[in-house]
Amino acid sequence: MKCRHCLADLELVTADLGSAPPSNSYLTRQMLAGVESYFPLRVLVCQQCWLVQTEDFAGREQFFNEDYAYFSSFSKSWLAHAKRYVEESIARFGLGAGSHVVEVAANDGYLLQYVQAAGIPCTGIEPTASTAAAARKLGIAIVGDFFGVRLATELAAAGKHADLTAANNVLAHVPDINDFVKGFAVLLKPQGVSTFEFPHLLRLMAERQFDTIYHEHFSYLSLSAVDRIFRVNGLTVFDVAELGTHGGSLRVFAQRSDTGKQPVSAAVRELLDRERAAGVFTVPYYERLQASAEKIKDDVLTFLIDAKRQGKSVAGYGAAAKGNTLLNYAGVRPDLIEFVVDRNPAKQGKFLPGSRIPIVDEERLRQAKPAYVMILPWNLCDEVMEQLAYIREWGGKFVWAIPELSLA
Repeated sequence: MKCRHCLADLELVTADLGSAPPSNSYLTRQMLAGVESYFPLRVLVCQQCWLVQTEDFAGREQFFNEDYAYFSSFSKSWLAHAKRYVEESIARFGLGAGSHVVEVAANDGYLLQYVQAAGIPCTGIEPTASTAAAARKLGIAIVGDFFGVRLATELAAAGKHADLTAANNVLAHVPDINDFVKGFAVLLKPQGVSTFEFPHLLRLMAERQFDTIYHEHFSYLSLSAVDRIFRVNGLTVFDVAELGTHGGSLRVFAQRSDTGKQPVSAAVRELLDRERAAGVFTVPYYERLQASAEKIKDDVLTFLIDAKRQGKSVAGYGAAAKGNTLLNYAGVRPDLIEFVVDRNPAKQGKFLPGSRIPIVDEERLRQAKPAYVMILPWNLCDEVMEQLAYIREWGGKFVWAIPELSLA
């Protein structure tokens, strides 16, 4: 395999998680009688540009289709995060009724609803029909297509240049990262600003977040790799902020390299230096993740088997992609976790890919009263434990696996 960015040969493996089905390909009851598609789940590192990337086995259309079931608006904390972003962006970049905001991967309108409420014209780009339909119900204009140079050129020709573009948790999801990034340079107005949010590679490595590896994530990003990719494709990073979302993310601010006037903040150089000091340009840095993944897998299996032997039931919470990576890597099935609760009606009544654990609504949790609730989207632990605090009434406890097996 060649590097997605620089086309160098890839040889360094940082994680091999066996084989798994696409993490967001939830099964209907009728599909249980069929065969699932499994693909090897390996992550390679380019030793030329140091982009960390999943090995290719299937195209993006197989992962992001009309049945895509990830809806952003089911997390209250994520909605609050989006609202703050919009308020801060309006103030910082002077956006108003004469501006145009474009969000790539607009999902169900979780963010653009706040742009629209502020009276600022906006357009969402969202290729998955299920989430795009939800955004349109909010009155948001949605273009149902994948973003890249072609679409950016079409939008620009139609007078849809952007003062601000937002791309949250999508930069890691694109197979052709060069075409994707170059599209923003085409779409931005001369003084426009693009922001990108994505999980930070440093946090993944430091906190052993191997379960954030799944086929829909084509890349695992450091600022160092992003800075290079942007420069090659006509964008310049001028600021960066570290966020607590998704287990530790970056918000990168970029502008057109040819016309942008924003001064480059000291935060950019400081983080680039910190990444270098951590070892992102060295082979040993990437060789530690496999052993960490294996230990967490072993700890989870030991806990679940011990609970079963003691007659203590375990339920899961959150039919999240990261949870599917963990469960499939560990070989967990319904005999160890009876069901998984999720608030998203689009997932309820279906089954997790691979493990085939049923997804149910929250009422099932109250009825079953399990001894343990395993929180699969561990990045939302605080929110989930507050929401489900009532399990304490029957002596229930919470458990999560990352960065290490923990109970509360």
